[in-house]
Amino acid sequence: MSKNSSKLRTPLRFALPLALCLCLPATLAAQQQQLANKTDDQPAKENRAEQIVARAVAALGGETYLAVRSTVGRGLFTPFAKGESQLPISFTDYLIFPDKERTEFRGGGNRLIDTFIGKTGWGFDAAERSIKDKQAAEIESFQTSLRTSLDNLLRGWWRKEGATLTYVGRREAGLARRNETVRLTYPDGFVVDFEIGAKDNLPAKALYRRTNGEGAEVQEEDRYARFLTVNGVTLPFIIDHYRAGDQTSRISFDSIEFNRPIPDALFVKPASIKAIK
Repeated sequence: MSKNSSKLRTPLRFALPLALCLCLPATLAAQQQQLANKTDDQPAKENRAEQIVARAVAALGGETYLAVRSTVGRGLFTPFAKGESQLPISFTDYLIFPDKERTEFRGGGNRLIDTFIGKTGWGFDAAERSIKDKQAAEIESFQTSLRTSLDNLLRGWWRKEGATLTYVGRREAGLARRNETVRLTYPDGFVVDFEIGAKDNLPAKALYRRTNGEGAEVQEEDRYARFLTVNGVTLPFIIDHYRAGDQTSRISFDSIEFNRPIPDALFVKPASIKAIK
């Protein structure tokens, strides 16, 4: 379901004064060794990050998890306002990897449909009796949700965009708990950190920054909880979203089905309201 801080690593620069040319050979040798260590540091971080991701894949089911090509999820979507939960809305989410998603919402006597196919999409609002193409901002938000998703990290789709994966370090995650943190850095500068439990290898968080409606950059965060195993695949059944430290929504799945056939017709924009299925 679509979810509506650092810069790119740059090479070290050295400005050596003329006096450095007069250093003793032993000093130069030491400096050269330090530079070599720093140069070798990046491949080591990439290798460790890959190992952490591999352990997370294994924790979620290994080859069984990787064999999933589609999901159908049902549950409740609960918006939050000023820290308080609002009325939940039931949803059914159809997802075909990597970038086809249709989410149907029902609540308050209304029915909404959000559909995305890559960089296109359309929506239906029963109350307004309207079918509209998705606007650029909505498409961008969907693309961001793909970049920050667990599937993107664990299935390696980020490689097609030329992103790099590096190890950041360990972060506190509560009493006697630590999370290993890996980072995806995209060529356009977008960065997303994923925290993965150091002991259980389960994904814990995804953190990234986005520009809000006022043009300010704010921290966004997805927190994963209630991991359940269905047919050999383990996934979080609760996803809480935070913006600037405040909770804005909760996705709570009641059920998730894997590799169930999903008709292509569900993603095709209907010619009229009467054709809505």
